[in-house]
Amino acid sequence: MEPTRERILFAAMTLFSEKGYLSTSVADILREAGANSGSLYHFFPTKQDVLLAVLEMYRDGIYPMLLAPAWEGVDDPIERVFALLGAYRNALKTTACLYGCPIGSIALELHEPDPPVREMLSVNFEGWVRHVKGCLDAAKSRLPAGTDTHALATFVLTTMEGGVMQSRTHRTLAAFDASVAGLRNYFTLLQNAAGVAAAPAARQETGT
Repeated sequence: MEPTRERILFAAMTLFSEKGYLSTSVADILREAGANSGSLYHFFPTKQDVLLAVLEMYRDGIYPMLLAPAWEGVDDPIERVFALLGAYRNALKTTACLYGCPIGSIALELHEPDPPVREMLSVNFEGWVRHVKGCLDAAKSRLPAGTDTHALATFVLTTMEGGVMQSRTHRTLAAFDASVAGLRNYFTLLQNAAGVAAAPAARQETGT
């Protein structure tokens, strides 16, 4: 059985993703974790401390939980970017478009988070962008000279978050697919401008 602290964190991670941070009560977390209040408050004096620890788990787990599974068997650095987006699409599909990027959802939910929460949200976004930037840097010879790969990685993040948000709202994959298709076209234009033919895109299932 997992240690109590880890059970509490995984329970909170699940509930924050499904219900949102504000709609999740301490009682919800205790019930999901099978823990008592004394155990929770021993590790986390406040509910915000639970949130901060969950955000630390996302920060530390981005590679093993998200990137490694998405990138397994994908060697081309640009295709890794789209494989990552494909992982989000799969999460949307398997949840009937109920899935939301946990970090993006919390950032939207907490309009004025306390500085420690805002800083951890920022760290998570920066980590995501840094990994995508690494892919783009590896493909720099296929992009126009002077391409700002950090700005481009930020644009990829914006495309993902916007696509997820709209697909959740409309309960259809169409908005996400349209967003990714637009990004794919932009990457093709960048590679054409660099005088490099874009690699064939990996086949992706479409539709709802």
